[in-house]
Amino acid sequence: MKPTTAAAVDFSCANPHALATILDASQTQSIIAARDIFDITGTKLWARDLPVSQALQRKLLDRQLREPLESCLKAENGVTAHTLVEALEALLAKPTPLTALLRAHADTLVREAAKLPVHPVAQLLLTAARASRPAAYDHAIQAMALNGALMLAQAGGQPELRTAMLCGLLHDLGEMYIGPEFGEADAERTLDVLSYQQLVVHPHVGHLLIKQLTDYPAEVARAIAEHHERMDGSGYPHCLRDGQLSTQGRLLAVTESTLATLAEASAPLSRASVALRVVPGEYDLRWVGLITQVVRQQPAAAAQCTSEELQQRLTKLGQVMHDAGSAAAALRNQAMSPALKDALTLTEHLLARLHGGLMTSGLWNADPVATTDAAEVEAVDGELRFRLRRIERAVRLSAGLLTDEDAQRLDGLCRQLTISG
Repeated sequence: MKPTTAAAVDFSCANPHALATILDASQTQSIIAARDIFDITGTKLWARDLPVSQALQRKLLDRQLREPLESCLKAENGVTAHTLVEALEALLAKPTPLTALLRAHADTLVREAAKLPVHPVAQLLLTAARASRPAAYDHAIQAMALNGALMLAQAGGQPELRTAMLCGLLHDLGEMYIGPEFGEADAERTLDVLSYQQLVVHPHVGHLLIKQLTDYPAEVARAIAEHHERMDGSGYPHCLRDGQLSTQGRLLAVTESTLATLAEASAPLSRASVALRVVPGEYDLRWVGLITQVVRQQPAAAAQCTSEELQQRLTKLGQVMHDAGSAAAALRNQAMSPALKDALTLTEHLLARLHGGLMTSGLWNADPVATTDAAEVEAVDGELRFRLRRIERAVRLSAGLLTDEDAQRLDGLCRQLTISG
């Protein structure tokens, strides 16, 4: 189903999730009204300099505002360029897989973080996240650093570097406008389809937030809109393809995917490298070079499965891809609506991409998996299985509302994209 709720996003009413986060943060942070707050009829709801409280939440209920709430509040002693530097230095001091990617560029990243402009709306939301959603704030710092490091690895100049760091820092602010359970670091990999439909609006919300309520460059807002898109059309919320994506958007997609992979329990950096390369055409490989370079310098990871188990999994995966592709092609001839036909065409396109990844890996044959290659093969298998689930989601988003008959047909196909065991 297409994320139609995203198109209707505006800031004339206080978003309940964002407001709840701000109110929660106000328990430990000083968040006050930067100006008098009026509803659309001119009724004064809250006075300037008054701290936010539950009383404000009650007054805002179902009220349209003259100005967006985010523009009417400010966080005193909240996130600043100085606190961004402190958070970045703390990240650099941790012995994590991410640190290996950042170490060579640490001095430059710290220097530039101190110069990043923090717009009052961004400051409010980052401060609220730091207090109420610390994992989300940590993710923003990680993305700011990694996006900058990847830009530096490609010899990006100072303007491009600062834009990249801003994109990383701000890219998930839209998550504050959806339920907190949908914004966890590995949500894309773990949510079911119905919950996933809640998650997919956040890049669009973040884009509107930056575009309408701040003075950041347009390329920052655009990159935020694109950070979950993929060059082969398998991303969200709009299934854009290569020629439709900006340079900063393609970079941010690599950063987001790397961090999402590393968020899985005990995931080594090599898993992120595999995730970025496993399906040709998903990501812009110019931004992947630093990651693969660092992985080559690290000891090989150990596999969890035996060679025999891996070969069985790969055989099953290849069969599922083949059967799903055949089913999609046959179903296209029975489809009653153009929407379903388009969704099935997308299914065939994405499955062909996935099959190409299997062929490129050389794992499609029946030869036993060498012990020395087992960890990478295991990672490839896991990533291709995740891509199958993502195809299901992309297809459902593309199809939108269908007739009951076409919906049943699509459901049948989607069941074929699920592998158990």
